Amino acid sequence: MSIELSIIAPHVPSICHEDQAPDFQKGIVEGLKEVAKEIAQIGPDAIVLVSCHWPTTFAHYVDCYPVHKGLLTAQEAPDLIKDVPYYYPGDAELAAQLVQAGKDAELSVEGVYDEHFVWDYGTVVPLRYLVPNEDIPVINLSVTLAANLEETYRWGQVIAKVLRESDKKVVFVASGALAHNLVRGRHHMPTLAEHAMDKQFVEFVMNKEYQAAYAMLPQFSSMAKVESGGRHLAMLFGIIDEDSTPVYYADAQSSGSWNPLITFRKTRVSSKEVKSKEEYVK
Repeated sequence: MSIELSIIAPHVPSICHEDQAPDFQKGIVEGLKEVAKEIAQIGPDAIVLVSCHWPTTFAHYVDCYPVHKGLLTAQEAPDLIKDVPYYYPGDAELAAQLVQAGKDAELSVEGVYDEHFVWDYGTVVPLRYLVPNEDIPVINLSVTLAANLEETYRWGQVIAKVLRESDKKVVFVASGALAHNLVRGRHHMPTLAEHAMDKQFVEFVMNKEYQAAYAMLPQFSSMAKVESGGRHLAMLFGIIDEDSTPVYYADAQSSGSWNPLITFRKTRVSSKEVKSKEEYVK
């Protein structure tokens, strides 16, 4: 049927529990809640989410299990994310279609069929806000380290074709940050040079210059250490098109990283919903 909405979503670990979020990250918490309302209005049949915290070495993986249930303790930050329960339905049929389409496109794509597979916090954290009732089927995707940005972009195009030809309404989520050269101290911003690249990337995106933003990714990823080497963004650019209208909701720093919340939807939005150039990326 259609890809109703695509999202660049933050997953900073300090917002996993809303009451523990620092003041400078509360804007992205409120933004995620606003996007959750939009998702509820859409009433999607499935959410397809690629997480920068599911890095795989050689193959692109698709979680095909019909139900996702577990307790997450994040290896990276077990003090912030400990024994967090999740219980979401899956969509085995649509997931299998993605796997087969990837294979048909001669990409290295494999399905995961394991009830004991545990989600990562790049998946769980944004979903806690975006789908708080745990009532929308989710298909989880990995970022693949052996795949360069071009291959990941092509995988995004394959995913987009399957989703558009499906009879289902789908929301796509790219869970990850922009600049990601991490330092100790959640309050720290990226460096001036890194953040200048954040700003230019966001300006391209907000002006719907998506090909320019994609062309910027290799150097941006190298110089500002974009999360997962920018693979989540390359996949996103394979999915959205020129008709996708960006809306900038919020942003925040986290330990030297930059974490915007941006949505892309085909329907036109009112000028009140879109931040002016002066408002996004301070």
